[in-house]
Amino acid sequence: MPVPSRLSPLLQQFDFARERLADRLTGPVMDSGNGNGTDIEVGPLTDEEYLWEPVPDCWSVRRRTDGPGPRATVLAGTGDWGRDAAPAPHPFPPPFTTIAWRLSHLTELLALRADHTAGGHTLTRDDFRSDGDAAGAIAAFADAASAWRKALLGADDTALDTVGHSTYPHGSDPDDPFIETIWWVNQELLHHGAEIALLRDLYRARKPRRTP
Repeated sequence: MPVPSRLSPLLQQFDFARERLADRLTGPVMDSGNGNGTDIEVGPLTDEEYLWEPVPDCWSVRRRTDGPGPRATVLAGTGDWGRDAAPAPHPFPPPFTTIAWRLSHLTELLALRADHTAGGHTLTRDDFRSDGDAAGAIAAFADAASAWRKALLGADDTALDTVGHSTYPHGSDPDDPFIETIWWVNQELLHHGAEIALLRDLYRARKPRRTP
């Protein structure tokens, strides 16, 4: 099915943001983004960096047996690891979140929206499984992004205008035309991807510089 003209730029934006974040997580190089072809060397995300808490009282992904972190009341999802969470009203000021938390959040919203657009329309946050290691989290993100992209490719112009084409229950999707949901997912990927990239820069900068 041809990609609708209105969807094409949003799909290209999604692909760019997805690839850039994936490269930023895995290395060995990433495009600096300035268009001159210069690459920046980055190492693969380690488990230590994935779970690094740069400030006190971070929200993160934790072993379920350890219980939720500061100001969190639950570890969302299923499996041995869960993501710090709390029901509304959420803590204020918002907790600072780790790479693990942000990547889990992105993966969940992509995977669940794919299901509620082109899948069984049944998955909830209680079904989502967070990973306690960097490699598993990166692989899960790649799978979720691919599932969401496949769902987008199944959308024609009628679907783009349909309110509630995505029935994802943890957002405004049931009340929005699908093209607005697509825009929202892109901005989530762009801004959380930028946050993760900055955390990688801060983690690298915290290590003592070697003297010549």
